[in-house]
Amino acid sequence: MQPYEERLTAPRSWWAVCVLVGIVCALVALPFGTLPLLGALVAGVAVSAVITSSYGSARIRVVGGALVAEEAKLPVTALGEGEILDPEAARDWRLHKADPRAFMLLRAYIPTAVRVPVTDPADPTPYLYLSTREPRRLLDAIEAARETSPAA
Repeated sequence: MQPYEERLTAPRSWWAVCVLVGIVCALVALPFGTLPLLGALVAGVAVSAVITSSYGSARIRVVGGALVAEEAKLPVTALGEGEILDPEAARDWRLHKADPRAFMLLRAYIPTAVRVPVTDPADPTPYLYLSTREPRRLLDAIEAARETSPAA
């Protein structure tokens, strides 16, 4: 079984916005001279790039019989049959269908997602909502891990 790993990276357009933030910072520093202008440009781009990078560093992995999504780590044996959410269904589950007890790793710039029920009665989390660019591959990896799990 090949382990599954996906990083929910920010779209390329967000990196262009980082440059624009740097330019705005430079314009604010313009009255103070060239050196502060250059410092503000570099600082603005750097700070916004760090923020963009950290927001886009979320990972989803299926390894060692467990699904790991950010701080959530559940054995695949505690998960039910997942469902693929197309962009419209994903939006519905993010908004009016959402359960406040659910674990949601969502990124609005990723239109598709999966919803995986948590079947462990000791866990109050009803389901995991995970934004993913490869929903079929993620569910296949969970199923493959479940089949090879010792408790299966």
